Amino acid sequence: MRKLIVLSAAAAALLVAACNTVEGVGKDVSAAGKAVSNTAKDVKK
Repeated sequence: MRKLIVLSAAAAALLVAACNTVEGVGKDVSAAGKAVSNTAKDVKK
């Protein structure tokens, strides 16, 4: 039973870390998209 609790806690920690990582990647991709969009607008001017 103790092994199950330890494994569950480890799995929960990994899931939380993965959520933070995915959120960070999403923010990076969003920032890159905005930069490309702004550059395209500047070129059109």
